[in-house]
Order: sequence, then structure tokens, then C-alpha cells
Amino acid sequence: MTANCPNCGAEITFRWSSAVQTTCPFCRSILVRHDVDLERVGVVSDIPPSASAIQLGTEGRCGRMRFTVVGRIIYEYDRGRWNEWHLRLDDDSSAWLSDAMAEYAISRQLDHAPSLPTAEALRVGQSFTFDTTAFTVATLTRARYGGVEGELPFEYWDKSEILFADLESESERFATIDYSESEPLVFIGEYQEFDQLRLTNLREIAGW
Repeated sequence: MTANCPNCGAEITFRWSSAVQTTCPFCRSILVRHDVDLERVGVVSDIPPSASAIQLGTEGRCGRMRFTVVGRIIYEYDRGRWNEWHLRLDDDSSAWLSDAMAEYAISRQLDHAPSLPTAEALRVGQSFTFDTTAFTVATLTRARYGGVEGELPFEYWDKSEILFADLESESERFATIDYSESEPLVFIGEYQEFDQLRLTNLREIAGW
């Protein structure tokens, strides 16, 4: 799908047919999609420098499924920052690749999350069952929205501080509770070794 940026008129090409938000690579407008029309809702601030070799257009594999990186949300916290890369999979579904200090994990949003406590009431050690797996809250992290680029499955811009809860299980699965929306979002996934991802079209970094 293609459309024109309502701010500068540049042609915008979507890599993912279900994208709700994208950014104009020419004028850096944040654009929200309404069917075939685009609405300008803001402007991307300067993207902070990244030590990651992943970039928009990077391709890789999640098990037997191929994916393309089509978007990114940047978060900043007391230990630095991390990237949440939005992935378009070959079946036109989407997933997320977390990239923090050379640690990688792929997760998908749980469609029907159970009732969850408020951010103020959540505590380390609390247990929840998601998708038949028991998880325990291991860490709570307060992060700040640091920027956005590319295509996302929802509107996401101009956020303030957000609480994330990381949950562990007795299997290889992990879960994250994301309090960026009025109703918490739950993501479930597994950690990945860099070589498992079989990434191509990486950004050139000195020393790689």
C-alpha cells in the first residue's frame, strides 16, 4: 500500500498491510492511518543514537517463520535504553523483537489478557497464568518513551513514564505486562540467541 504524507506530500510505502501508525522518512511527521488516508498527529523528535545493528528493513527468522523489521519504539530507563522492534511475519501477523544490551527476545501480544492489578498495586513475586503457563513477576521497570519510527500496530507517540513488569516461568517462556495503555497489555515470548535470528540487512557498525 502507498499513500502521500499530508505534510510534505512524499509517497509513503507500507511494508505491513495492517499498520496503524507510521512515520514519514522525509519530514519526520508521525502519521496515523484511517483506511487509505493519513493524519499527521505529531513530529518525531531526534532519534537517540543506537548501538544496535538492527534497523528498519532488517530481515530474519523466528523459528520457521521469516520476518521483516518495519517499526521501532525506543525506551529509556536508569540503565540506559532499549529497542522494541516491530516485526511483520510472512503470514502478515506481527511480533516484537526486544533488543537490550545485546540480549534478544521475540514476543507476541496476548489477545485476551485476564484482569490485572493496577500499576500501583503490582508487586514483585505476584503470580499470574497466561496462555496456560504460570508466570511470576521478577522485576518492575519504569521507563520513558524515547522515540518512534516506522510502522506500528497501534497509535503510539508522546508517551510519558511507563511501567513494565517482567515475568519468569519454569519453562523457556517469559511474559511482559505493559502499562502504557489504560488496559494493561500482556506479551509472551522466548529469549533468542543472536545467531538464531539469522539476521540480514543489518546496519554497518565498526568492529562487526
